[in-house]
Amino acid sequence: MNKIDYYEFLQISPHAEPDTIHRVYRFLAARFHPDNPQSGNAELFSTLTAAYEVLSDPARRAAYDRECAREAPQKLPLSSSIDFLDTLEGETNRRLAVLAVLYYRRRENPTKPEVSLYEIEARMGFPRDYLDFTTWYLLKKGYISRADNSDFTLTVQGVDYVETQRVNIPVLNKLLTDGSEPGVPAAMNGPAPVRSRSGNVITLPGVALVEERRTGVRDRRANAHDRRAAGQIRRTNPRLAAGD
Repeated sequence: MNKIDYYEFLQISPHAEPDTIHRVYRFLAARFHPDNPQSGNAELFSTLTAAYEVLSDPARRAAYDRECAREAPQKLPLSSSIDFLDTLEGETNRRLAVLAVLYYRRRENPTKPEVSLYEIEARMGFPRDYLDFTTWYLLKKGYISRADNSDFTLTVQGVDYVETQRVNIPVLNKLLTDGSEPGVPAAMNGPAPVRSRSGNVITLPGVALVEERRTGVRDRRANAHDRRAAGQIRRTNPRLAAGD
C-alpha cells in the first residue's frame, strides 16, 4: 500500500503553522465526513483523520518530517539540464535559475522566504564564486533583496517578473516546470493534485466538477463573444450578412 504524503493530501506547505493545519482539517472534515450526502467519503475521511493526528502533534510531526526527508528522492541539480557555463547565455540562465529557486521558496513559505547562498549553490549545482555577478545584477534590478545574514529573498518586483515572463522565456518556463518543488507549478495554474509518495494521483471529490464548471463558463463567454462579433459584422457589412 502506498504511503500518503499528508502535506499534499491537505494541500498545505510542509512549513504550515498549526492554525493552518487545524483550519484546513475542519474544512475537509466537513466535506469528507460520511454523513455528508453530497461529498462524504469514508476512506478519505479516515486518511484525513490520520493526517491530522500526526501533523497536529509536534512530536509526531517532527518524526514524520524526518521520515519523509529520508525517503525523499535526491533532486538533480539544475545544472544537469540548464547551461550555466556559456559566456552570455549561461549568465542569463543563472539569473533565471536564482529567480526560480527564490520563487519556489516565496510561494512555499511566504512568511519565511529566505534562501541562503549555500542552498542556491546546492540547488543549481554551480559554484557560488560564479554567482557574485548574477546576484549583484538581480539586487540592482530590485528583483531580489539580501538580509543582514546574507540570505536572499524574492521581491514583489521579482515575483511579477517571473510570473509575467514565464510564457516568453523558454528556459524560465523549463525551470518552473522541470526544476520545481512538488506542486508549485500546479499551484500557479490551479489546485495541485494530491499524490501518494510514489507519485500516484489521488482524486478528491468535487475538484474535477469545479474545473468542468469553470471550463463551461469560459466556453459560454467565448460563444457569446463570437455571437457579438458576428452581429457586428452583419451590421457593418450587409453583403457579408447576406452571404455575397
